[in-house]
Amino acid sequence: MNLHTLPKAELHLHLEGAIRPSTAAELADRYGLPAPPGGPFNGLSEFVVAYERARDLIGSLDDLHRVARELVEDAAAQGVVWTEVHVIPPTYAGRLGPAEGVLEAVLDGLRSGSSAASGAGVIVGVNRGLPLDQAERSLALAVAYRDQGVVGFGLAGDEARFPAAAFAGVFTHARDAGLAAVPHGGEGAGADSVRACVEMLGARRVNHGIRAVEDPALVAELAERQVCLDVCPSSNIELQVSPSLAEHPLPALMDAGVPVTVNSDCPLFCGSTLVEEYDLVRRWLDLDVAALAHIAETSLRFSSCPVDRLEQAMADLARWRG
Repeated sequence: MNLHTLPKAELHLHLEGAIRPSTAAELADRYGLPAPPGGPFNGLSEFVVAYERARDLIGSLDDLHRVARELVEDAAAQGVVWTEVHVIPPTYAGRLGPAEGVLEAVLDGLRSGSSAASGAGVIVGVNRGLPLDQAERSLALAVAYRDQGVVGFGLAGDEARFPAAAFAGVFTHARDAGLAAVPHGGEGAGADSVRACVEMLGARRVNHGIRAVEDPALVAELAERQVCLDVCPSSNIELQVSPSLAEHPLPALMDAGVPVTVNSDCPLFCGSTLVEEYDLVRRWLDLDVAALAHIAETSLRFSSCPVDRLEQAMADLARWRG
């Protein structure tokens, strides 16, 4: 089977974590900066330091535009018809200008790389560790660009120190504005963090979410409510969220009927493209064509992919399935 031709969406991908390795090397040389280290990482804290190094490589809005454009081009080559890209403009701390300019450079870059084969939208993220008023400003930014490519509102950062409950109000406003609620949860904290994302933030998709398995009642609830978990197996191993594939919760979540998608998260650091993630899961779980097509269909169904592109992808998926 050819996984490159499998029509699919990638719903959990971070902009700076998706810089092409060759582009990262070029930017590091241009600015005299160290290249970001690859994994494995000794937990999330060490990974955050590496991620900040990748962000530092982006020294201009032109660099940002290029990274976004290349991201969509690379997605098309892997059969990814739709990508949702996490971006947190305030983490640039104004060094590239106002947040509006940062977001516009990303959106313009994604449009430049888009084609009939592949397109992308942006999830404007909030860092849990920043003041709440910053989350409100990020929401205003997301709403202002809702009709120009922003499709969702996200939450990332230290789950254990900054619980989701503090962001309930801002996520209510995001959903009221028509933005998908797509927070991270169940990576750096346990099942209660996943539950909070669903019950307090109104998420129909949770990025990672794998530690939901620590609470069987929550797993049953996710299955009943059809809340999708955007899972990143290689990332979970590289960041030691799961000690090994053999102990990874994905099979248990699938067996329980929880909708799941497969994603690369940060390929620059984890060294695995989306096609390689699908192949990993195929070999690990001995999945056949129908099972892989089901995961791809889930990714499309839970995405914010425009209707015309989605309908074409579903038709192509039916032909791939055979």
